[in-house]
Amino acid sequence: MSEASPVGQDSNFSKLLGIRIEKAENGESVLRMSMQEHLLNLHGRMHGGALYSLIDTALGQASHSLFGGEAGSMTLECKVNYIRGVEAGEVVCHARVLNAGRKVHVLEARVEQGDKLIATAQATFICK
Repeated sequence: MSEASPVGQDSNFSKLLGIRIEKAENGESVLRMSMQEHLLNLHGRMHGGALYSLIDTALGQASHSLFGGEAGSMTLECKVNYIRGVEAGEVVCHARVLNAGRKVHVLEARVEQGDKLIATAQATFICK
């Protein structure tokens, strides 16, 4: 098994989905993902699991950015509100740490496509 990817670098899983990290610093992250045929659900839209993976990766990058480049936390829970489907193009996820406690981080994320809100999320990460 390979080692964990440092903050700001793509994991093998994120590469599989086509997730690109633009920013991961100071408790914030910005990630992008473009529609690909293998991300479609049966309705011809981006699968909710693909969007969740983008969100979880962005939240993780935001949290990890507070640990000096190391993966210092992991998802404890995450709630996603799916607002609008994605049929084509690229989505951008902005995530940020709302509270960086010693044992847990509370975070939020927004997925947007242009000026349209696609999904929102709130999460708690447990610190190692």
